[in-house]
Amino acid sequence: MSALASYAAHEERSRGRRHAEPPPPYRSEFQRDRDRIVHSTAFRRLVYKTQVFVNHEGDLYRTRLTHTLEVAQIARTVAGQLRLNEALSEAICLAHDLGHTPFGHAGQDALNECMADFGGFEHNLQSLRVVDELEEHYAGFDGLNLTFECREGILKHCSYKNALTIGDVGERFIRREQPGLEAQLANFADEIAYNNHDVDDGVRAGLIALDDLLEVRLFADHHAEVREAHPRIQGRRLLYEVLRRMINHLVTDLIDSSVARLRETGVDSIDAVRAQRAFLIGFSEETAAANQQLKTFLREHLYRHYKVQRMTSKARRVVRELFDAFFGDPALMPPEHRAAARRREASQGPTGRARAVADYIAGMTDRYAILEHRRLYDPAERT
Repeated sequence: MSALASYAAHEERSRGRRHAEPPPPYRSEFQRDRDRIVHSTAFRRLVYKTQVFVNHEGDLYRTRLTHTLEVAQIARTVAGQLRLNEALSEAICLAHDLGHTPFGHAGQDALNECMADFGGFEHNLQSLRVVDELEEHYAGFDGLNLTFECREGILKHCSYKNALTIGDVGERFIRREQPGLEAQLANFADEIAYNNHDVDDGVRAGLIALDDLLEVRLFADHHAEVREAHPRIQGRRLLYEVLRRMINHLVTDLIDSSVARLRETGVDSIDAVRAQRAFLIGFSEETAAANQQLKTFLREHLYRHYKVQRMTSKARRVVRELFDAFFGDPALMPPEHRAAARRREASQGPTGRARAVADYIAGMTDRYAILEHRRLYDPAERT
């Protein structure tokens, strides 16, 4: 990798870890963050967590884990071209969904409703809780003890009220500052990955037709290119070739547009980046509009498809009923989670108990949540 730009995150200028540790002898601090995330329990669970389609609906649909790997791959490419810190960019992307519930956004929405009287639930905050508190791998501290820069990148969104309660990584939301460029990049890598792989999965599931996609300018333009270059191509090979070109277009535009903004503003440090009024990483106006049209299409044709909505309805019911059962009687949870509920309730009252229940449910995979629901509500199911 070429030398880091002055506006990149430099390890020697890191704000460090919450618990001091000796420096790693053969890795950078950000590489250590990446490796700790990969070895975490929460990361392994992503393989059985929903992206759009629940795991049992098919073996080839994206899961949270495969989505996460695609996001990290895109971020590494862009970071290298912008001379940002690739290891940090990769670590942020690998951790960005660690706090996601089973059943994707349906599970998050249901759990947020259950937690309405207890501070709510948001998966970005939960990802931070996972790496700061919930992982149990090390003798000297709870969580993974990641660097400030990695933790800041994980927390994409945060309300002012919540920012007041989470210490150092909440400061930028209070001060209305921008995050570092590696964190900004993670947002766009995430969007590029899920928009395009959701097209692939939607077509594979038979919920989106190629002819319908031709109303999306980004797809139609590259579809025409592929047809002209390869007149006899069809089927999945046609779809893959179009998607490959769409991703390349978005990544290239992201790099070129970001380079232009960086030059225009003349930023020469992370502090200068933080002081900007808006993100410096981003698409051109034309590509942002085309990407928004794709997002709108997916919302109307895939996420609101009646078959997806049916699964969403089931998922929300499972999460709500799990929460009701465990909050009503924490003794129904496994011993370690029951003990956590008692500890939290002793210090925080019902809010503490609710948060322990939410931690347990959010950590479930899709299939484990379904199994737990059966154990609780199906008299014929073994406990």
